[in-house]
Amino acid sequence: MRPLEDVRIIAIEQYGAGPWGSVHLADLGAEVIKIEDPRFGGDVGRYVPPYGEEEDSLFFEAFNRNKRSLSLDLSSPAGRQVFEDLVRVADAVYSNLRGDVPAKMRITYDDLKHLNPAIVCCSLTGFGMTGPRQKEPGYDYVLQGLAGWMDLTGEPGGPPAKSGLSLVDYSGGFVAAISLLSGLHAARRDGVGMDCDVSLYDTAISLLNYPAAWHLNARFTPTRTAHSAHPSLVPFQAFQAADGWLIIGCAKEKFWTRLVDVLGHSEWADEPHFKTFADRRVHKEQLIPMIEDVLAGRTVDDWLADLYAAGIPCAPINDVEKALKEEHTIARGLIVQTEHPRFGTVSQVASPVRVGSETPTYRRAPLRNEDMEHVLTEIASYDEATIAKLANEGAFGDEHRHSPDSRAFEVQGAAR
Repeated sequence: MRPLEDVRIIAIEQYGAGPWGSVHLADLGAEVIKIEDPRFGGDVGRYVPPYGEEEDSLFFEAFNRNKRSLSLDLSSPAGRQVFEDLVRVADAVYSNLRGDVPAKMRITYDDLKHLNPAIVCCSLTGFGMTGPRQKEPGYDYVLQGLAGWMDLTGEPGGPPAKSGLSLVDYSGGFVAAISLLSGLHAARRDGVGMDCDVSLYDTAISLLNYPAAWHLNARFTPTRTAHSAHPSLVPFQAFQAADGWLIIGCAKEKFWTRLVDVLGHSEWADEPHFKTFADRRVHKEQLIPMIEDVLAGRTVDDWLADLYAAGIPCAPINDVEKALKEEHTIARGLIVQTEHPRFGTVSQVASPVRVGSETPTYRRAPLRNEDMEHVLTEIASYDEATIAKLANEGAFGDEHRHSPDSRAFEVQGAAR
């Protein structure tokens, strides 16, 4: 069995942060049942441009492989009934909503414990379920600004800059997955579930980490550094060679003594101004231009050959194409494929979560409501008459209200 094959998660999720957290659990074998609101066409991620058509997008594929999909209108009494029946046989309810919405939707532990005392309710919200910003929508870009990240990013004197990736969303998804798994462990040990109140804001603030500790204890004021230089270790930054950029990092004194040899200036190791980390930090305005002048005389590949041979931390600054073609990317199995009825073979990056020696298997993201029959008959144990009654009462949206001679299990887009 895969590590999480005995875990069932009801996921009221959409777009990025929430689906990012649960996709790793699905890759590990958890049965993630994605609840999609039929009133709005399901997860908004299905419609993210530019690579998509109708209810399919490559964005959605990247966040939702190995999951199941059920269209369910939780605002209707019939839809609520289906949801509650699924809670009875699930391990967790996972959501990414605004901070005040889980209570309004009655999906917190206090709302559901009468159905399943061991249920774990993990809510990933923008700002948490308490506090003055509880009701505000939380988006990665907004949080990178609010949490101080953008003030730290970019070149000195330039405008505030966002990270090139949605790192608050991604980090928040990872934190939610850790919280959910911790809750499951405790619930299985004690027989009692709980709420997991996870927020993107908390995640973003926590990632300030040691600069925050420096500020809180020594009044340190973070500032931007030229060429993405480390705030205290010198040299540790991006440098420009004759034909491009590379990173060189002297995180230990031994790397500095090796670097001066590679640069052809062994005498710098004995220079009093450059002897230690502290010395080099004080005199970095003198040292860095000296290193830059030397590096500008050869190509990136020429320098990397010598730097790798000397065991000095270094790397080229790749674009995305080069990063995906890196030999190590391929060797680690980080590009995986799934088969899709519209897109054919879809390539995407694998989860970095590795547990044991078994190679994960990957199944494409579901079409909307593709797993209706499985979820309702195999998991909720409904018979056909019950499903027809619930459908006519609007549990699965207006698109599934049907006449007696129509099929109860009509998958959106199944004719493609």
